Amino acid sequence: MDFDWRVVAVLAPVIVAASWAAFNIGAAALKQVQNFLNKQA
Repeated sequence: MDFDWRVVAVLAPVIVAASWAAFNIGAAALKQVQNFLNKQA
């Protein structure tokens, strides 16, 4: 049973883009949560 590398070729850019977006949005969301928590104190 051979592995079909076309699946990797199609999914790899999608996974890279999703992880890049999650990293950028996650950093902004974390900063926003920290600002919110600092204003509550």
